[in-house]
Amino acid sequence: MSTASDTDGTEITGSAESGAGPGSGESAESGESTDSGESSDSGGTTDAAEQLLRLTRRLHRVQKRHLEPLGITPAQSRLLRAVAGHGPGEPPRMADLAARLEVVPRAVTTLVDGLEAAGCVRRVPDPANRRVTRIELTDTGRATLGRLRNARKRAAEEILAPLTADQREVLGGLLGALSPGPGRRC
Repeated sequence: MSTASDTDGTEITGSAESGAGPGSGESAESGESTDSGESSDSGGTTDAAEQLLRLTRRLHRVQKRHLEPLGITPAQSRLLRAVAGHGPGEPPRMADLAARLEVVPRAVTTLVDGLEAAGCVRRVPDPANRRVTRIELTDTGRATLGRLRNARKRAAEEILAPLTADQREVLGGLLGALSPGPGRRC
């Protein structure tokens, strides 16, 4: 098995050879584990963790599909939301964005390049330190954020469609118990 990252940092696991298929423990179509021979602990922790990982991959694929018509990747979406969520005052520095997104600064540069080419953000010099570059949203970027919110909402609705209102409420409570507290991010 080998592990690599796609262009937006999502981990991709696959066989070094084309061994996906029957008996390989992996579905050729989805890349998801189909092994049922793993030992499970008595509390079901391993099963629950595997289900969460599969759901995360599915959510990423669905979200990516909904973002494609906008010409935005999930990683660019995260960066736009980070710029917008930086708060009042000065726009964020590239280093601030790298820390917030928990990526290396070079990854932020690549994302900003793409969003700048699309007209969603612009680089502006820091008035106090000309060596520092700040990133601010453009009007196009703000309009794109609105379309992103709608696309993310449609993706979430697609994922949650099989659940009843009561099941969604229970799921929300369970996810809330697993999520970091206010002011913290994953």
